[in-house]
Amino acid sequence: MRSAEQVTFGGSALDRAAEVRGNIPALAAFMQDPASRTILLWKGKPLVQTVDGETLLARVPLDHAVLADVCTAPILLGREDGAARFAHDMSDWEPDTDLSEVGAFIDKSVQNHPHLPSDHGFAELRSIMTALIPRDAELAATAKAIMAWHDTHGFCARCGAPSDVTQAGWQRVCQACGASHFPRTDPVVIMLITRGNKVLLGRSPGWPEGMYSCLAGFVEPGETIEAAVRREVWEEAGVQVGEVRYLSSQPWPFPASLMFGCHGIATSEEITIDPNEIEDALWVSREEVMDALAGLREGLLPARKGAIAHFLLRNWLADTLE
Repeated sequence: MRSAEQVTFGGSALDRAAEVRGNIPALAAFMQDPASRTILLWKGKPLVQTVDGETLLARVPLDHAVLADVCTAPILLGREDGAARFAHDMSDWEPDTDLSEVGAFIDKSVQNHPHLPSDHGFAELRSIMTALIPRDAELAATAKAIMAWHDTHGFCARCGAPSDVTQAGWQRVCQACGASHFPRTDPVVIMLITRGNKVLLGRSPGWPEGMYSCLAGFVEPGETIEAAVRREVWEEAGVQVGEVRYLSSQPWPFPASLMFGCHGIATSEEITIDPNEIEDALWVSREEVMDALAGLREGLLPARKGAIAHFLLRNWLADTLE
């Protein structure tokens, strides 16, 4: 698929500087370099700034006063134009504003820190991902995903003792038993299932009213991507799938998945949903999807822009899946 890396969070070719992660003198030099910058996150929400109407990921100097509120050691994200880029977590900071939207499926709230300019604020990545340039999106997604991993992996999975952060944030080591732990990424298949002129869409409980998307599910141990596609579609919708081919992938930091976008050809049409898996599923024609994307079809909201499901549907409509 020639446009595969145009998917959100992909294609910026970030230099991740993996060879530096265990080099203590080099990391110390990065921390002292005035060109180094850090990406700030508060409860998983990256700090962004508005410049001439554009939303940009903020890059903060390492000597900025706002870093007094960080609660963990910095994580090295990589290099940008030769200068180091870190990430810091500020989740211990407590804003004195209404936080009722924080953590919701749709969070449009923005938190402003008193030590930062008024045009800087912490925004939910889902709500801004399509506004970010590819490099900003990759940095934000990387920071969010690895911070979420550290937040849930503070103890050794082998013996239960506390583990220590090493390798500039890309490893945890248990001092009690010596076990090493590395950031986890969960493989997920998301599939454009077609039959003639129609595509199979489903919805999960809790989604906004009328929202439908491509079916998706986690790949199980010992399973190929193709087998996962067929199993998930059968389990969720009772539809048999024959030919399956891989199209594109997308890092999805909610909290830490890698989405494998696939195209599957259905060999059956009758739908029998599993209510424990999804709330509804239906076949939708190309014309109906086009109307939905144009906002002309009531009761059918397509996958949100920026998600790989939206990307796959757009390419299906344009006949550019090859």
